[in-house]
Amino acid sequence: AGMAARVSVLPSPRCLFDDPVQIRVAGLQPQQAVTLRASLVDESGELFQAHALYRAGSNGELDLSRSPALGGSYLGVEPMGLLWALQSTTPYKRLAKRNVLTPFCVDLEVYEGHGDMSRLLGKCTNERWFLGEGVKRISVREGRLKATLFLPPGPGPFPGLIDLYGSGGGLIEYRASLLASRGFVTLALAYMSFEDIPALPKVLELSYFEEAVNFLRKQQQVKDTGIGVLGLSKGGDVALSMATFLPGIKAAVSISGSSFNSFIPLKGDGFTIPVHPYDLGRMKISDESGLADFSDVLDDHTDPATWDCRIPVERSLAKFLFLSGLDDMNWKSDLYCQDAVQRLRQHGREVEFYSYSGAGHLLEPPYLPLCKVSIHRVLGILMHWGGQWREHAKAQEDAWHRIQAFFWQHL
Repeated sequence: AGMAARVSVLPSPRCLFDDPVQIRVAGLQPQQAVTLRASLVDESGELFQAHALYRAGSNGELDLSRSPALGGSYLGVEPMGLLWALQSTTPYKRLAKRNVLTPFCVDLEVYEGHGDMSRLLGKCTNERWFLGEGVKRISVREGRLKATLFLPPGPGPFPGLIDLYGSGGGLIEYRASLLASRGFVTLALAYMSFEDIPALPKVLELSYFEEAVNFLRKQQQVKDTGIGVLGLSKGGDVALSMATFLPGIKAAVSISGSSFNSFIPLKGDGFTIPVHPYDLGRMKISDESGLADFSDVLDDHTDPATWDCRIPVERSLAKFLFLSGLDDMNWKSDLYCQDAVQRLRQHGREVEFYSYSGAGHLLEPPYLPLCKVSIHRVLGILMHWGGQWREHAKAQEDAWHRIQAFFWQHL
């Protein structure tokens, strides 16, 4: 009431988190200088903010898909910059959604001038959801499984996906819930550091992941043409192992993953893939920030002495998509992906591979802001993940489209 300007989010102030929106401001003076600010409070009460300086057009209007930011958290025409540039006011916090049944609410405010932000001209809230209309969330504790199943509305049949996160463990649901909102039956699967699963299990059993595949295949809404699997980081090599050793996996996506079995032995039926050798003594901790550089911890993957730790992807009949950031500071995911891609191509297998300059390790669904540094949930140290803000944001958008297109094509 009594606000000078109207802020609107089009086509609707309610959307899915991965939906781009158009942010517009009307009712300003011609050429008026204003500051736009986005604020989001996550579930633990952490505040994330971004701001940008703009100038209204001659009609007193502002459209972020056309007007360039003149300063602030980013520069130039960035329709979604206020979202992907969100930064925590406390350092080293990662924005992640714990409860997918509630939205993230982003407050968008317009202030007078390019200075002190003392005069608020207008505001609105963008509700960004992780669960589409009618998508069901079902907690799964069947056999050994610790998972969450997401079912799109309607009888289907839909392609089925298993979604794996990395060595931070836990049961991470927000990527799976978004994929279900886009028409996939998705099973988010925990395999480390969750309930009674230890933070660092002595061994990962392939049979556990096979249980997940069988559980998903027997859901009546799931197409019977085969299952897809996607994994980030440690989840990437688990996804490759599943596609190599388990029947029924038809397509696999590795995001910032490796071509070998990392950190925990993988026990299959009558065989075990040992851990690729590493030495935590090669971890470099910087004095002033306490930041851990993990990138030299692993032994050289081109050394034949490490080859019994490789995942023999070339034996798989699945289709593969590899995604990596060239600014991954956590480990050399781009080189590891190249290694797997090379082996697949030598054996005449079909594989897609995209590497993104300026993108870091944590390639997430679009508009989740870059997390350069955060505390590793299992190791308890400050990890450097890498990435440049704008490039990383663009990579996340592109990767998200490629992941969905890949699964629609092969499932």
